Amino acid sequence: MKIKFNDAATGDAIAAPAYSGGALSDAARALDAESGGALARAVKASRFTGASGQTLTVSAPQGMDADRIVLFGLGDKKAVNGNGLEQAAAGVVKALLTTGAMTLSLLLDGAAELEGAARAGLGAHLAAYRFDKYRTRLSDDKKPSLSAMEIVVSDPKAARKVWKDWEPVAEGVMLARDLVNEAPNVLGPEEYARRVKKLDKLGLEIEVLGESAMKKLGMHALVGVGLGSAQESQLVIMKWNGGKEGDQPIAFVGKGVTFDTGGISLKPGEKMDEMKGDMGGSAAVVGLMAALAGRKAKANVIGVIGLVENMPDAKAQRPGDIVKSMSGQTIEILNTDAEGRLVLADALWYTQKEFKPKFMIDLATLTGAILIALGHEHAGIFSSDDRLADQLFKAGKASDEGVWRLPLGPEYDRQIDSDIADMKNIGQGRLAGSVTAAQFLKRYTNDLPWCHIDIAGTGMYSGAKDPRLPTFGTGYGVRLLDRLVRDNYEA
Repeated sequence: MKIKFNDAATGDAIAAPAYSGGALSDAARALDAESGGALARAVKASRFTGASGQTLTVSAPQGMDADRIVLFGLGDKKAVNGNGLEQAAAGVVKALLTTGAMTLSLLLDGAAELEGAARAGLGAHLAAYRFDKYRTRLSDDKKPSLSAMEIVVSDPKAARKVWKDWEPVAEGVMLARDLVNEAPNVLGPEEYARRVKKLDKLGLEIEVLGESAMKKLGMHALVGVGLGSAQESQLVIMKWNGGKEGDQPIAFVGKGVTFDTGGISLKPGEKMDEMKGDMGGSAAVVGLMAALAGRKAKANVIGVIGLVENMPDAKAQRPGDIVKSMSGQTIEILNTDAEGRLVLADALWYTQKEFKPKFMIDLATLTGAILIALGHEHAGIFSSDDRLADQLFKAGKASDEGVWRLPLGPEYDRQIDSDIADMKNIGQGRLAGSVTAAQFLKRYTNDLPWCHIDIAGTGMYSGAKDPRLPTFGTGYGVRLLDRLVRDNYEA
């Protein structure tokens, strides 16, 4: 969706805010007067209360340039913030997307201008996302009609300048969603790496390591996961050098299992199709790096993604195998469906050894257990560093991509200690599955400040009520980590 800024409304649909109790904003009162009191009458005749998330659409009376007027609720006027404006604008876009309306003029009260206008633009952009690439017989009434939104502000030039810092974030989320939603027969490890390579046009430095290079580095944990696939596994390294030359970088690492059958430990058939999204952690890292490059973030940042396909085959890894990771530590494979931690083990070790960052954060759709603990509302974080965990929590609040911290500790190590190798790749049954997975990863961080984010519940979600979220691939993590960087690590 194209986001524009103007000092007057020109759209065929106009939206204005209302607050708790049905109180019309200044912009809505002006529209009400122009419409001969049609808005006030519509509010009185409806159950619209101005609560956050509510919308009320009214046909514009004869004589107005617009065809329809939409009131959108912002709740308590004193509590309105960027997240609320995002959700409100997203709700309006969702309400109009396929109605025949082509352009929307969004009116905001003066206090919400500039930063608030940009956040509204971000919400609208997110709400307009659809993955219709493979739909060839979509009827006209189901195709999006709304193609542009103009946000009416007193200083459009200043608003456009602020938007330049937020539009790349929206584009980064779209990129992550497209990657997660892409068909697995199209997006294998090699095609994924090719797509990322094209992001060098944004100014990213990108390097791709194939299996031969990874074997020379001793990355047998990562390579072992993809032995059953007809496609070569890949390690993709992205660098954004936006900070001072020589400044220590920060690093983000993503799990990129382009399809996860479970390998020899085959998953049940039900919902296995959703395992095309088992690369959501890597997609978040790619989207983040694109966003940082797009908005010219003043920081040095490394993004590393391990790309594999976990398939059953005569050459596939077996339960009972023992592999040696790049760190030299050995792993007893008890379940080939606990493969993401093997990919991350080598990717994390490579990242800290090669780039010596200030910290590392990894993202992965790692465990079903995190869904049992936190549902779809929060990602689970596990950290060796209290300061980093606190920064992530605050970034989650600011971006509306929530996280919740869970414990780590040596008592969980006992569950993954092996009698015949340095460790096992799973713990004891169903107990603390997310924690033992994080404890496994901690052994590959070499005591560097680190945080693991388990996004199994937030990266893939088909039942979201938030109008900013689409069906399935959400792009979770891009906004969260962009906020972490912009609030804490830019010069």
